[in-house]
Amino acid sequence: MINYKKHLNEAQYEAVNFDQGPLLVIAGAGSGKTRTLTYRVARLVETGIQPHAILLLTFTRKASQEMLQRASRLLDDRCENVSGGTFHSFANTMLRRYATHLGYERSFTIIDRADMENLIVTLKKEMGLGEKDRSFPKKGTMASLFSRSVNKVMALEDVIYDDYPHFSIHMDALDQLYAAYTQHKNRHNLMDYDDLLIVFHRLLKKFPDIRQHISAAFEYIMVDEYQDTNQIQADIIYLLAGKSGNVMVVGDDSQSIYAFRGAEIKNILSFPDQFPGTTVIRLEENYRSVQPILHLTNQIIDQAAYKYTKTLFSRKKGGSDPRLVMTPDENSQSRFIIDHIRNLSLKGVRLNRIAVLFRAGFHSFDLEIELGREGIPFVKVGGFKFMDSAHIKDVLAHLKIIHNPDDSVIWYRILLLLDKVGPKGAARLFKDLRETGAGYKGLEHLNLKPALAKSVEQLRSLFAALDPEAMSIAGMSEHIVAYYLPILRERFDDYPRRERDLEQLLSIMERYGDLEVFLTDMAIEPPSNSIEGTFSAGEPSDESRLTLSTIHSAKGLEWHTVFIIWALDGRFPAMRSLHKEDETEEELRLMYVAATRAENNLYFICPGQAYDRATGLMLNRPSRFLEQLPEGAIDVCYTF
Repeated sequence: MINYKKHLNEAQYEAVNFDQGPLLVIAGAGSGKTRTLTYRVARLVETGIQPHAILLLTFTRKASQEMLQRASRLLDDRCENVSGGTFHSFANTMLRRYATHLGYERSFTIIDRADMENLIVTLKKEMGLGEKDRSFPKKGTMASLFSRSVNKVMALEDVIYDDYPHFSIHMDALDQLYAAYTQHKNRHNLMDYDDLLIVFHRLLKKFPDIRQHISAAFEYIMVDEYQDTNQIQADIIYLLAGKSGNVMVVGDDSQSIYAFRGAEIKNILSFPDQFPGTTVIRLEENYRSVQPILHLTNQIIDQAAYKYTKTLFSRKKGGSDPRLVMTPDENSQSRFIIDHIRNLSLKGVRLNRIAVLFRAGFHSFDLEIELGREGIPFVKVGGFKFMDSAHIKDVLAHLKIIHNPDDSVIWYRILLLLDKVGPKGAARLFKDLRETGAGYKGLEHLNLKPALAKSVEQLRSLFAALDPEAMSIAGMSEHIVAYYLPILRERFDDYPRRERDLEQLLSIMERYGDLEVFLTDMAIEPPSNSIEGTFSAGEPSDESRLTLSTIHSAKGLEWHTVFIIWALDGRFPAMRSLHKEDETEEELRLMYVAATRAENNLYFICPGQAYDRATGLMLNRPSRFLEQLPEGAIDVCYTF
């Protein structure tokens, strides 16, 4: 038996032992949110609830796995059999069973963002839209428009008028393109990342019997980071809750900072209205920061117009009062940080326990230069994603065709890799392939011009060598990589680094025995960084590097000392957010998130002035979120 009272504070214990009905846990920063969820899983299993009857939904697979592993260590291995994962992975699992009711085959292919963009471009060209018109939105922008429309549950027209009014002249063309994009996916058994939730939501709404069947399978539903859910995700939870309404959602409205991804803070604010009789429990004891920091962060978030009132407190001793440091200019800001990093190092604080946080990536450029001059090693969180890199997508394309030979977007990608094949040639080759009706085996039956015969023959030989029935995923991929390496070396002058990426990809593949599962995971939960984000032999390790990070990337992390740079009104909050109340509110929450990353020391740094090119204004005041604090709330000092 687990001694819950011994390991939990009073509020955590109340949440863990909550029995029936809807429960909203407002978990302040550093208040033990994960601990609470973990112990609740263990308690439910310990009281006799079947693990598969508990649904735990998180935003990353890693978070779900860690919680269940911790619960297993608390109780026993039964906890690892709890149902769940991410919203998208759960939706995918359900759709593999039931998508046929909506006209999909169970073998539907999930296309990622880059494939989505390529398909949009292909359709745009076929439809003759925006030809030679430089004002027409680019592929990434069009993909964002379509995705935002889905995630915000808004008409495309409204999204354009709200966020991209300069594209309103192309409204009709974009409507046509979006319709064509949707039709193409339906014809070719494709779903993009957003479709997983949209189609699953449609399934639950259209087929009450299926919804009841799925709902009845789960006695308890738990959702992590509920403040980050979009409208579709919130609706899915409502539909799955069933008559029992045993839904526990955990989150912090003060840390809702992902509106640009479609997150709706109203979901957590209105949860008691959506689920009448909701019990609200607040986790207010903070285990991360010293009290002076929490006193300040409480005052920062008090400025929010819409919130759950809470007062974080800590029993931690030590640390220092937060400070607002006014510097003459940007370079003085950088020099101040470097001087203080050296002082902290002399006191025994390791570099990896220090972070510099910023609103936007370009805010750290001057600091990066100065750190380089001083020989202070650092890692900047961000960079391109592993799965977004061209060479990774090229290799995966060949596996995707084995899984779904009807995927036109992927075929174009593969065919365009061939020597002497351009967009028109790729279109002709794909047309001829479709007419054979034999998928990739149709390459054997093509009547080719001599100029194309050699490169197409190499591709044909590759597919002839691949046997998905007898070969492992890694085994097939080794053939694909061997075929692709000459292409890689021809196309990219940095091919040695890219070759290491392919080696990493092969290592990942060795963990999988099922092609569909592998491709699904790569679409839903891909590795975050390429090998470029790791460190070579002889370089400083992660433990001896300072962290530079955007605030969005820092959420969920903590450091001994945190410097928040460019705390200048017009930079933080960003100038573009000031014309909308909801965007200004999110900027306030972003500052709160940044400040609550600090354990012992917190510095806001404000360069004395900066010229804003977009508006022609000279920015010279500290962030309004700091200026509006009660007098004496924060120490202010000046450097010269």
